[in-house]
Amino acid sequence: MSDLRDLYQEVILDHNKRPRNFGTLDPADRRADGHNPLCGDRLTLYLRLEGERIADIRFDGSGCAISKASASMMTASVKGRTLAEADDLFEAFHRMVTSPPGTPPDEGLGKLMVFAGVAEFPARVKCASLAWHTLHTALHRPGAVASTEHEGL
Repeated sequence: MSDLRDLYQEVILDHNKRPRNFGTLDPADRRADGHNPLCGDRLTLYLRLEGERIADIRFDGSGCAISKASASMMTASVKGRTLAEADDLFEAFHRMVTSPPGTPPDEGLGKLMVFAGVAEFPARVKCASLAWHTLHTALHRPGAVASTEHEGL
C-alpha cells in the first residue's frame, strides 16, 4: 500500500488550494447538487451548454482536499468536451478509482491519473468520485441530488 503522503501529491494540493472553475455560473443550463454523507462533502455543479458541448462549467461547495481537487480537475477536464466525451471520462475515472490497486489507469485520463492511488483508500473513493457523480447527474438527471450512498459506491 502506498504511503498516505503519495495520495496528496502536489497536483492535488494545488487544486485544493486554488480550485479552478470555482464559483457559481449564472445563467446555467444544468445544475446538480452532490453530497457525500460519509464525510460531509457537498458541492453544486453548474453547466452551460452549446449544443452537445460543455461551453462552461463551475462548482461551489465545501469538502476535503481530495473532493475539492477532484471537482477542480474534473471541471478543467470536461470544459469544451462533448456530452458523450464527458460521459466517457466519467466512466474511465470511475473505473480507475474503483479498480483493484495496481490496475493500470486508462491513458486517456491524463492528469486525472493522480487519483489512481485513491483506489487504495476506500474511504477516499467517495470523496474523489463525488464531483464525477454530480456531473453524471447534471447530464442525465438535471436538478437531482447525487449522493455517494446512492451511486453504487
